[in-house]
Amino acid sequence: MSERELYPAGVPCWVETLQPDPLTALDFYGRLFGWEFVGPGSMPGDPPGKYFVARVRGRDVAGIGSLLHGSGLPAPTWITHIRVDSADQAAEKAKTAGGSLRGGPIDALPAGRLAVLADPAGALVCVWEARDREGAELVNEPRAWAMSLLHTIDPETSKAFYGAVFGWQPEAFGPPEAQVTLWRLPGYVGGEPQQPVPRDVVSVMTLTGGDGSGGAGPSHWSVDFWVDDADATAVHAAELGGKVIVPPHNRPGFRSALLADSQGAVFSVSHLAAGH
Repeated sequence: MSERELYPAGVPCWVETLQPDPLTALDFYGRLFGWEFVGPGSMPGDPPGKYFVARVRGRDVAGIGSLLHGSGLPAPTWITHIRVDSADQAAEKAKTAGGSLRGGPIDALPAGRLAVLADPAGALVCVWEARDREGAELVNEPRAWAMSLLHTIDPETSKAFYGAVFGWQPEAFGPPEAQVTLWRLPGYVGGEPQQPVPRDVVSVMTLTGGDGSGGAGPSHWSVDFWVDDADATAVHAAELGGKVIVPPHNRPGFRSALLADSQGAVFSVSHLAAGH
């Protein structure tokens, strides 16, 4: 199921990076991942911004855009979008559940409508009401987005919040000391038949700094891209002016590295370990 056309409500559907200089980001990611780009399109807001869509094999995989005043997001950053039926209703649910509204709801026509939320622990995430763009058309293969992870300082509050807003159900995964939680969305079928976790898993939660894939510090969401070789990708990122924050390392099922692009946006890359 690497090619996707639709995303049910409650499923992470899109990732994008907002940058001080989008053209510099295009050069970095184009050379690192071999992405091709379409655009620019206009972004809503003042002053006007630009937005580019990255593609692999002619299919949309991620967005790169200008940081706009009033967006509610820091820059540079990677942000995850979660599909909802109504961005306005999701924003109200988030506030009722103890979160806050940091930006929007705002139209990003013709693609859709979005709002920027902060969960009770401060992690930022977008909700996406799709119109012309459902989300990523290619996932779970090299050069494409594979997973978004929540790194939180408050797992119990996060469980209540994401359950109330998106219907996610938590399930402990691995040894208790790892403090890793799978987020499951009952009724959803995604991923691949051979994967080691249930196919209704939509995301993962860990303590900040808990597994090396998202860094320490305050609560935040991180994004992970699949690559053919995490070690080679880390070297290439440094050659392009980025940084290796956590060198390539083994974790259950994967070899991963935590990187920053040439303007400081943090992301991780992974490849399947031998035998998986």
